[in-house]
Amino acid sequence: MPTHHVYLVPGFFGFANLGQITYFGHVRRFLAEQLRARGLEAHLHVVRVRPTASLPRRSAELAERIAATARGREAAVHLVGHSTGGLDARLLTAPGCTLPTRLDVERLARRVRTVVTVSTPHHGTPLASFFATLRGQKLLQLVSLGTIHVLRFGHLPLAVVLALGAFVARLDDLAVNSDLLDEVFERLLGDFSPGRRRSVGALLDEVVRDQALLPQLTPEAMEVFHASVSPRSSVRYACVVTQAARPRLRSRLAAGLDPAAQVSRSFFGALYRLAAETPRRLAPHLEPAQARALRRGYGAMPAPSANDGIVPTRSQTWGRVLHTAVADHLDVLGHFRADDESPHVDWLFSGSRFDLRRFEALWGDVAGFIAKGGS
Repeated sequence: MPTHHVYLVPGFFGFANLGQITYFGHVRRFLAEQLRARGLEAHLHVVRVRPTASLPRRSAELAERIAATARGREAAVHLVGHSTGGLDARLLTAPGCTLPTRLDVERLARRVRTVVTVSTPHHGTPLASFFATLRGQKLLQLVSLGTIHVLRFGHLPLAVVLALGAFVARLDDLAVNSDLLDEVFERLLGDFSPGRRRSVGALLDEVVRDQALLPQLTPEAMEVFHASVSPRSSVRYACVVTQAARPRLRSRLAAGLDPAAQVSRSFFGALYRLAAETPRRLAPHLEPAQARALRRGYGAMPAPSANDGIVPTRSQTWGRVLHTAVADHLDVLGHFRADDESPHVDWLFSGSRFDLRRFEALWGDVAGFIAKGGS
């Protein structure tokens, strides 16, 4: 009877664990319960990979984590990657893959039974080009830090909300935006204890030092990746696809009178517009089964501009379309708005109305796919 290991691989927002702050906290708990309910006893691991290191470097770190924890010839491996983490999983399992590690990658890859990618930019995202700029690097740091802050404290300070509002209002003013982003960053970082501040600061400094990943995620660069990274015949591949509600007057009204929600909605709208700029010539070709699944899930084929605030929706297809969700990029991790008693918190208001029921349906489908591959 093989021992099953499930590896949760984070995307370029980066952090796996910072003390009690966990990227996959909600997912890990629910997925473990669902796997047990389906008769699969599995060890779940959250993988630490460098946030914006190159895809080969991140995949090598994933391989090293597997080698250190899934010991024994009978160990069966399942990979679940959110965002860029899905590309790490694809690269590791590609036949003939060469990674910057001394490990026998082929031997490890032969243990993998299933790969599930969640909101993954298989065909790239226009945001990668923006995040590679100086202002984009600061914005990426801010999105990461804002997420960490809300997971720790449950909300953003009013002063930060007002500064974000000023950022959105002056989006085209490069100098002012740079100053505003610095101001917001320092205010958020100042709320943490000195020890936690050093940990968070080290993580975000790493995002600035190693930017190899971002040029690799442009739609143009991912054409090469997609054409050269082949699936392994022994692995079952599936994807979870997300499409956020398009920012409109309706989502502004849904945000209500709360100034934080209104600013958050505007901030998300700015990200959505940047992610919507995939040239039509680079819109991915979908297999017939994938196209049918998207039409069935969304009622119509998503437009090339449709996205989850970070990744174009059509870009997320690879293998079987396991689940389609109306959700933003962080909703699927359990970072969505809920009632006051819920542990689920969020700071990017997309108006997608993703909730606990939809979260459980999504990850229940993932658990079912993994359990089938483990039987």
